[in-house]
Amino acid sequence: MLEHGGRLRGAVQKYGIDEADWLDLSSGISPWSWPIPAIPTQAWARLPETDDGLEAAACAYYGAPDVLPVAGSQAAIQALPRLRQAGKVGVLSPCYAEHAEAWRSSGFLVREVLEHEVERFIDSLDVLVVVNPNNPTGLSLTPERLLDWHARLAQRGAWLVVDEAFMDNTPDASLAAHSQRPGLIVLRSFGKFFGLAGVRLGFVLAESRFLKVLARQIGPWSVSGPTRILGQACLADVEGHRLQRERTAQASQRLVELLSRHGLTPHGGCALFQWLVTPLAAELHEFCARRGILLRIFLHNSSLRFGLPREEADWQRLELALSEFAGGAHDH
Repeated sequence: MLEHGGRLRGAVQKYGIDEADWLDLSSGISPWSWPIPAIPTQAWARLPETDDGLEAAACAYYGAPDVLPVAGSQAAIQALPRLRQAGKVGVLSPCYAEHAEAWRSSGFLVREVLEHEVERFIDSLDVLVVVNPNNPTGLSLTPERLLDWHARLAQRGAWLVVDEAFMDNTPDASLAAHSQRPGLIVLRSFGKFFGLAGVRLGFVLAESRFLKVLARQIGPWSVSGPTRILGQACLADVEGHRLQRERTAQASQRLVELLSRHGLTPHGGCALFQWLVTPLAAELHEFCARRGILLRIFLHNSSLRFGLPREEADWQRLELALSEFAGGAHDH
């Protein structure tokens, strides 16, 4: 299994600090979770129905013509390779590692490409995978550029897969409205923006014919009845969306300022995290972990991802650790 953020139990054992005493900034999940609506007993007792309004709520929220709910966008990431014959896949990197892993383990030839290399390789690819905004770098590509890439791929029956897991704060940059175009597949994650990652809900936005094929591959009842009710309530809460966009954007900006004050100016980020490349990544990760602050480390490029603190006390705790680190409390 690949490494992910949010592995708090491992840190509890390694550093001997109780779970309740950690400040977990290792995932890009909003620290403000949506309130859970009352779930009627019926939702637990019966098999889920697909005409309960969840799809309609998702179409309205995303601005998409058609959607398929899945058990987290991870479920779609793993199913997509089963819908194509072997071929060449380009993954815009560095990004969420499960994309390359899914295609590679299904026998595809995977090339991880940098942004400026896409032009060179695009006409030889059967699939191009882009995470937008990117995780962990925060790189955001314009819809125009992505649609241009899509048009070139679609001419040859190739696909553009766009993972928009962190798009909720910037819906104007989404390709959701274009997702009926053949060969364009947009993935949306529910858990990150709504702060409910444990729910395991995501959506695939694509042309109806493609979604029917994907639904057959994933199988019936992949999203539980209680999850469908919860998802629908959250997606319909327009006032809640406004508040969440506001407070996550403010917290993200505050995080940029905090890191910059301590000589750790981020190299990228989005509304739910900031990304820092530094030769001191491993030291800073260890330094914070010993103080019960969990960050997400990427060893291959010596970088760290910081999620958003929630409470004032969390901000002060992070501020103190960074001050001590900058003050030379670590060993060079």
